[in-house]
Amino acid sequence: MRIGHGDERWRFAWTEAMSWGIQRRSGLKVEQQPVPAEARVAAYTPVAFDADGVPVQPAVVGGASETVYSADGTPLLQPGDTAKLRMALWPFPIPARVVYVIDEPTRRGFAYGTLPGHPERGEEAFVVERQPDGSVWLVIRAFSRPSNALMWIAYPVARLLQAFYTARYERSLTGPIGG
Repeated sequence: MRIGHGDERWRFAWTEAMSWGIQRRSGLKVEQQPVPAEARVAAYTPVAFDADGVPVQPAVVGGASETVYSADGTPLLQPGDTAKLRMALWPFPIPARVVYVIDEPTRRGFAYGTLPGHPERGEEAFVVERQPDGSVWLVIRAFSRPSNALMWIAYPVARLLQAFYTARYERSLTGPIGG
């Protein structure tokens, strides 16, 4: 989905994406969790590419040891970061862990994988892309399936909730910058 145009929208959008801002702006409560040491060690960072598609950084296994911050001081997500997401009308926390981060000149974002206790099994990626014409786009990719027999029964309702929150994710970065 196109979310705007220009450098200011680009910086705002990728900073929000890389700090659980999309989820918070969509009405979810995000509770950061301490990161287990084994999660940092097992983290994977994919190959990074420049604007021409030339690899500039090889894939890396292992996590960063220091927190990275945006220009405004916002801590940015790293592989292994873990959170419990809470949604209205759902009584249980929804645990997720960042499995990879994209940090390229024109693409930034992350994907999280579900953890035990999540109603589904799968991954969801939130990537902000800047095109050569200056337009800024949000790309959301997800794959999942119900995590247990009860969730298979509730699958139609779960799909409706997914569609509802995906629409909110898409709108989360189109409003006033910083608002």
